[in-house]
Amino acid sequence: MPLPVLTAATCAVLFTVLAVIVAVRHGTPFGLDHSANLWAADHRPPAARTAARAVTATGTGVFPYVCAVVAGVIAAGRELRRRLWAVLVALVVLGLGQAVRYGLMHAIGRPRPPVADWATYASGFAFPSGHSTTSALAAGLLIWAVVHAVRPSATRNAVVAVPVCWAVAVGLSRIYLGVHWVTDVLGGWLFAAAWVCLCAAVVPRVPALRHRPDSTGRRDDG
Repeated sequence: MPLPVLTAATCAVLFTVLAVIVAVRHGTPFGLDHSANLWAADHRPPAARTAARAVTATGTGVFPYVCAVVAGVIAAGRELRRRLWAVLVALVVLGLGQAVRYGLMHAIGRPRPPVADWATYASGFAFPSGHSTTSALAAGLLIWAVVHAVRPSATRNAVVAVPVCWAVAVGLSRIYLGVHWVTDVLGGWLFAAAWVCLCAAVVPRVPALRHRPDSTGRRDDG
C-alpha cells in the first residue's frame, strides 16, 4: 500500500475514533484537556501572551493561502501554465479541507473552554480546531511541494521541518491562549494529515508534477 494511502487511512481512523468519543461525551473535556488549560492560565505572562497571539494569527486568514500558492509554485517547475495549474490544485485542496472541517465542527458542536480562560478572541465550536487544521493543511501542502521538487537530502529535511514547526506552534498557541482543548488541536492535526495524504493519493497526476530531476536535484522540465 502506498505511504500516502496508509497514512491517510491511519489518521482518518484515529480522527474518527477521537471525534466519536468527543461526540458521545457531548464535548466533555478529558483530564489532559483540563490539565493543559489550567497550566496555560497560570503561565501566561504578557510577553508570552503577545507572542502566542502573533503565532496564532498566522493560522487563519490570508497567510495559509499564501502558503498554498507558494506550494504550487515550488511543485510545478518553471513553466507558467503548470505553475498556475498546481497553484489551483493546492488552493482547492486547502479550501475544500477547510469546508469539510467546518461541517464536522458544526456536526459535533463541542463547546470551547470557559470564556474566562481566553486570552484572545475566538468564535464557533471547538472540535476540530480551525487554526490548527488550517495551518496543518498549509504546512502539508508545502511539505508535499518540497518532497516533489527536491531530491532527499539534509537540506530538504531542514526545509520540511520549518512548516512542521509552524503548524505545531499554531496548534499549541490555541491551547496556550485558552480557546481550545488539547484534543481539539489533536483532532485538527489528524484531520489535516488525513486530508492532505488522501488528496496526494487520489488527485490525478497534474502536468506540473511530471518532471525529471535536473543536476541541482530539483525536478524540472529540463
